[in-house]
Amino acid sequence: MTDISDLLPEGLEDRLPQSAARITTAMRAALNVLDGHGYDRVRPPLLEFESSLAARMEGIKTRSMFRVVDPSSLRTLALRSDITPQIGRIAATSMADSPRPLRLAYCGDTALIKASQLNPARERLQLGGELIGSDSAAAAGEIVALAVKALKAAGLTGISVDFTMPDLVDTLSEKALPLDTDQIEAVRRELDTKDAGGLKAAGGAAYLPLLYATGPFDEAMATLREIDAGGALKSRLEGLEKIAARIADTGARVTLDPSERHGFEYQSWFGFTIYAAGVRGAAGRGGTYQIGGTDEAATGFTLYVDAIADAAPETERAQTVYLPIGFSETKAERLRAEGWRTLEQLSPEEEPASLGCTHVLKDGKPAPL
Repeated sequence: MTDISDLLPEGLEDRLPQSAARITTAMRAALNVLDGHGYDRVRPPLLEFESSLAARMEGIKTRSMFRVVDPSSLRTLALRSDITPQIGRIAATSMADSPRPLRLAYCGDTALIKASQLNPARERLQLGGELIGSDSAAAAGEIVALAVKALKAAGLTGISVDFTMPDLVDTLSEKALPLDTDQIEAVRRELDTKDAGGLKAAGGAAYLPLLYATGPFDEAMATLREIDAGGALKSRLEGLEKIAARIADTGARVTLDPSERHGFEYQSWFGFTIYAAGVRGAAGRGGTYQIGGTDEAATGFTLYVDAIADAAPETERAQTVYLPIGFSETKAERLRAEGWRTLEQLSPEEEPASLGCTHVLKDGKPAPL
C-alpha cells in the first residue's frame, strides 16, 4: 500500500527502467549528432543567481522559477527553467575570448513552478545547440538542419518545421504599416490569438492579411510578398528562403506562420517550432536572439527529450547473460565487450529468467535459458 508521503508533486514523475532507457537512447543519439557537427558540450549548474538568469535573455521570467536564498551569499538563487540563458552567460564570460562562431551543446533538467494544461510536466529534460557570434541565414539554416537531423537520429519520423518572424510587427510598424507605440502590443496580442475582430478594434486593420499568410512555405511566402509592397521585409524573406533551401534535403516539411509569437519571447528576426509524428505538441523550438549584457548575436534550438523519447521507436536491449557463482571474470568482460549484458548470481535460490536473463554462462559460452 502506498503511503501518502510517497506520492510525487503534481507534474513530476518517476521514469522506470524501460522509459529511462528510451530517454537515454534518444539523448545519446541527438548528442552524437551535435558532437559530429562540431558542437562542444557544456554543463551549466542547475541553480544560479536569479539576477544572472534574468539579465542574459530578454523575456525570461524568473517569477516562474523556483527560487531560494543562498545561505552563503544571502542572494536569491533560481532553479533554471531554460538552459539557453546559461549558455549565453558562459559565452559572455568564461568563453568570451573563444573564436567565433562558437558552437556549444547542452543537455540537462529544467523545472517550472507551474506548467500548462497542454504539457503538465514541471520537470523537463532539455537538449540543444547554440551557434554564437553569427546572425546570418546560413547560421540559422545550420541550426534548423541540425535540429531535424537530431530528431531523425533519435528515430522520429514525420518531421515538420514551422517558421515564424517574432519581430514582424515591430518591423512593419516602423514605416510600412505604421502604428502608435501604444498600439503595437495590442496588435501583437490579437495576431497571436488570430482574432480578426480584435485586430481591427486594436487599430491593426492593415495587418489582417497576415492572418492568412500561413500554411505551406511557398504559398505563405507568396502572400507575404504581396503584403510587403514597400520592401520592409525583403531581407527577412530572403533569409527565410535560404533557410528553407538549407533543409530541403532533410525531408522535413516546412510551413510558415509569420505572426506566431508564443514560445518566442526572446527571439529576434527568425524563430521555428519543430514537430514530429507521435510527439504531443512541439518536439522543440529555436531561433535567433541576442545575448543580454553583450548583445552578441546567436542562433539555437532546444529539443524536449522526454516527449521525443515517448514517441521514438523502442530499441531492443542487449540480451542478458546470467553469471553463476564462480564465473570467469575474463569471460564476462569479453561478453560485455561483445555487447551482452551480464548479471551475477548472488545466491543459489535465484531464478535467472525471473531476473530478466535470456542466457546463462555455461562451459564458457552463453547458453539460452
